[in-house]
Amino acid sequence: MANRPLFTPHSASISTKTHSVEFNWHPGLAASQKHKSVAELHQSAKQQGLCRRPLEVSSKSLEPLGIALSAFNLQVPLGNGKHTYVENVFQAAKVFEHAGPFIDLLYVSPLEAKRDPRLKENGMLQYFHGNAGHRWPLQPTTLFYDWVYLNALVRNPQLCEQVMDYDGFTDIEFNPNKSLNCQAQSVALFISLTQAGLLRQALASPLAFTELTTKVWREISSAIPEQQSLL
Repeated sequence: MANRPLFTPHSASISTKTHSVEFNWHPGLAASQKHKSVAELHQSAKQQGLCRRPLEVSSKSLEPLGIALSAFNLQVPLGNGKHTYVENVFQAAKVFEHAGPFIDLLYVSPLEAKRDPRLKENGMLQYFHGNAGHRWPLQPTTLFYDWVYLNALVRNPQLCEQVMDYDGFTDIEFNPNKSLNCQAQSVALFISLTQAGLLRQALASPLAFTELTTKVWREISSAIPEQQSLL
């Protein structure tokens, strides 16, 4: 047996709810094993009445939509007809005690960006370097990641429309004991903001985004370890 979080939108409070779901785990690195585990996770979530139509948001998803929504696949334009991915932007923006940001990570594969050794060799994470030199703090913990993810998602109207048909989101690889940011949670937040009619207002500026969602991140931050301790 294993446990993974299921994220559901909660538009009334412009937040997401996290449900710990126990399910039968299928060990192994093969994609078929991951797919079996996802199916078990979703079946358990539905049986518990947590959602009616869950979506796995990762490259391990059983549905093309879930794969397209992966941070490894969701594109971010760079200009001049070039693009990168959400994962690259997130990793490239990190500023540590002794180095960063690593802008060159915008031009490698998402996996290479995530595994770049410099991300573990330059001391504690200090902040994220955003557009126009904006400094994104480490607290609230998922602030910058959600900002990057949601701005990338809204550039894809078809994905935005399709994802509204789902009411629960998972990432089979996400372990809340080891990581803080989760693409499935970002999607649930997108649903909450959309249903509340506040998405455009939230994405108007970094300040607007922070003010509208501070309550969400404060609740998350109180339940998980400090971000710096994980990097």
